[in-house]
Amino acid sequence: MDVADITDEEAIAMWDCLIDEMRTSWGRSGNPSALSFDSWRSFSSSPYPSATHGSRYVMNYANDTGSGGYGTYEDVGIMPEGSILAKPSFTVDGNGHAVAGPLFLMEKMQSGFFSEANDWKYTMIMPDGRIAGTSKGKGSANVEFCAACHMATPDTDHLFFLPDEYRK
Repeated sequence: MDVADITDEEAIAMWDCLIDEMRTSWGRSGNPSALSFDSWRSFSSSPYPSATHGSRYVMNYANDTGSGGYGTYEDVGIMPEGSILAKPSFTVDGNGHAVAGPLFLMEKMQSGFFSEANDWKYTMIMPDGRIAGTSKGKGSANVEFCAACHMATPDTDHLFFLPDEYRK
């Protein structure tokens, strides 16, 4: 599936139209980050296409603990415990209508939590607020692909960064 081809201005308008609904829906999960991520520092100037996140448009946010390190991008080093990165998403259907997608979360846990993934916990919250999976928890098989993909970037603490043209 390809990412729909829309302009940055159209992506921003769709984001603005969906954000309240998405935050409320994801908030039904009971995950505190689902209700607060959009008050964190944003690192993307507009939603941008991400084929690795299911051909969705995404934004990048980091909580206070993670924002300093994440903002150094490729020179990040090791993110501190308690860092949380949020990647909210939406899709655009064949008629040009925006539809909420999952909220992807990465949380840096204490040393030894998930050594193979450099102690990152991955969580995916579906548009209806259902938690599809979380590392080392319920539905963990549903987020194994997150850890597997991120393991390709050991030099940047298993992080990928948004394209240069979308960085704030």
